Amino acid sequence: QVQLVESGGGLVQAGGSLRLSCAASGRAFSTYTMAWFRQNPGKEREWVAGIKYSGDSTDYADSVKGRFTISRDSAKVYLQMDSLKPEDTAVYRCAATTVWGPSARNWSIYNYWGQGTQVTVSS
Repeated sequence: QVQLVESGGGLVQAGGSLRLSCAASGRAFSTYTMAWFRQNPGKEREWVAGIKYSGDSTDYADSVKGRFTISRDSAKVYLQMDSLKPEDTAVYRCAATTVWGPSARNWSIYNYWGQGTQVTVSS
């Protein structure tokens, strides 16, 4: 079992930065691929970034590549968000799965989810 709790969201102006954290508990955390998803009302859930269970491989959506960085340590996964744009506004949720590969971009394979943290970017 893995329990996930996000933090670090807030209100920021376009061009600013935020760092999101996802605190994970459970013995199997180090064996799980972790990802960040985001969603706005009326829009489908969007995969943002993923990091392999080993921490030595990452993957990003084209919309955030070069601006966002995903990382992890022994107990948390992070999303450093730089050069934020209004279109980045969303509820951001972290998620955990045992899969690493192209299918890790699909929300349906994730077993555990946090409750989310709101990120609002003003123009």
